[in-house]
Amino acid sequence: MKISFGKDAAAKSGAALIILGAKDSSAYHDIDKAGLVATAKAAGFSGGKGDKFSTYVVNGSKAVKVIAAGRGKAEIFDYELCAASVVKSLRGSGETSLTVHLAATDATPDDAARVALGARLAGYIFDTHKSAATKSKKSPLKTVKITCDNPSAAKKAYENYYGPVGDGTILARDLVNDPPNIVYPKAYAARIKKLADLGLKVEVLGEKRMESLGMHALLGVGLGSERESQMVIMRWDGGKKGAKPACLVGKGVTFDTGGISLKPGNNMWDMKGDMGGSAAVVGTMMALASRKAKANVIGVVGLVENMPDGKAQLPGDIVTSMSGQTIEVQNTDAEGRLVLADALHYSVTRFKPAAMINLATLTGAIISALGYEHAGLFSNDDELAAQISAASETSTEKTWRLPLSPAYNKLIDSPNADMKNIGGPAAGSITAGQFLQRFVGENTPWAHLDIAGMGMKNQRTDPREPTFGTGYGVRLLNRWIADNFEG
Repeated sequence: MKISFGKDAAAKSGAALIILGAKDSSAYHDIDKAGLVATAKAAGFSGGKGDKFSTYVVNGSKAVKVIAAGRGKAEIFDYELCAASVVKSLRGSGETSLTVHLAATDATPDDAARVALGARLAGYIFDTHKSAATKSKKSPLKTVKITCDNPSAAKKAYENYYGPVGDGTILARDLVNDPPNIVYPKAYAARIKKLADLGLKVEVLGEKRMESLGMHALLGVGLGSERESQMVIMRWDGGKKGAKPACLVGKGVTFDTGGISLKPGNNMWDMKGDMGGSAAVVGTMMALASRKAKANVIGVVGLVENMPDGKAQLPGDIVTSMSGQTIEVQNTDAEGRLVLADALHYSVTRFKPAAMINLATLTGAIISALGYEHAGLFSNDDELAAQISAASETSTEKTWRLPLSPAYNKLIDSPNADMKNIGGPAAGSITAGQFLQRFVGENTPWAHLDIAGMGMKNQRTDPREPTFGTGYGVRLLNRWIADNFEG
C-alpha cells in the first residue's frame, strides 16, 4: 500500500473519507458541505462516534465514493481506528485508492501518521499461498493519500516511527500466518539473518553450541523433531556506547503437537502460531533498525518444533537447565516455559540488561481469564509494569497485570527435582509466570507477557486486525522502548 501526504483536498476518483464533527467539516472542496450533511441526515446519519454514511458524487466524468464518518462529541478522537474501519469496509469493493481529508480539522501530524498506520493494518491480506484462480479478482486498496494542514510533519512522523512499526507488525503477522513446513527453526533463523541488511547484528546458535552451554530445557523440547532447534540473537546498537540494553525474549515453537502429551487433533493446525512471541520480537527488532532507534536492544528467540517420536522427551523426565536448576517435565505440552527458561537465563547472564520482557503464547488459562482483549502482564518490578501499562495505552495493544507471589511457588515445587513444569488446574497462567521468574535472577527488572489470546485470533472485532496472526507486541514494545530508552 502506497502512503502519501499532501494539502490538495480534491479526489478525482476512488473513495474519499470525511470526518464530520470536527471544527470544519468542509475540507472536501468538491462537495457542498450543506448538501452532504443534508443527504447524510436523510439517511439517518447522526454524526455520532462510529457512525458511517456513504454516497457517490460525480466529479467530472468519474464517480467518487464519499464516506462520512462521525466523531461524536468526544474531545479525543481515534483517527487511526476510524481510518481502519473505513479501509476494512472497502475490502472487496474494487476501490483501489482512498483520500482521507483531515485539513481544517483538529488532527495533529501524529494523528495523520496514525491514519496511515491504521489504513495499512486494516488493508493487510495474507494470500501468499493462494493461486491466481482463488485470489480475489478485485484489486485491494493500493494507495492512501492523507490531506492535512502540515503534510511534511505528518510524513516525518510516519517515516520515522509509524511506518517502520507497521512494517514490523506486518512481518510478525506473516511469520505467524505462514505454515509450519515453511517456518520451521532453521528456515526461520535464515529469514531472521536477512534482517542484517537493516543493520542488525544477527547470531545463530545451533544444537551443538546450545548443548555446550547446557541448554537442556530448550533442547529437550525438540528431541522428537527431525528439525534442528535454534536460538537467534539480534542486536541493535543505536544508543549510547556502553549503556545497558533492553532485552526482548520470545518463545518460538514453530509447531506444537504437545509432544508425547499429545494435543487433540481438532484445531491443532492453529499451533503453527505458537511462535507468536518470537514473531513479535523479530518484528520489533526490524522496526527498531528501520527507524534507527536511539537505543541499545537485544532480541533473543528460542526456535523449536515440539513433536512426538521415539526420541521425544517423556512425561516424568528430569532435565537440567542452563541455570543448573532441574525440572521435572510432567507435561510435554507445557513446553514454552522450558524454551524460555534457557533463553531468559542466557540473556540475563550474557547481556546483563537494564530490563527484560519476554513474550509467549504460553497458556490457555490466560484466555480463560482475559479472553481476546488483553495480554496477561506479570512482573517482578512495579516500575517496569507501570511502563508497560503506559505503553499499552498509547500503542493500543492492551495488557492487564496479574499477580506473582511466593504463595504460588509451592504449586510448582517437585519432590523429585527443583521444580516441575506444570502447577495443576489452579492459577495456570500465574504458575507459568512463577516458573519463568526462577530463571531471571533477583536483580533484573523483568516482565512476562502471556499473549496466547492476542497473538493469534480466529475471531476479531478490531478492524486493524486480520484473522489469525495479529502481529501483537510490535507496537507495544516499540512504544515502551521509545518512551523509556530513547529519551
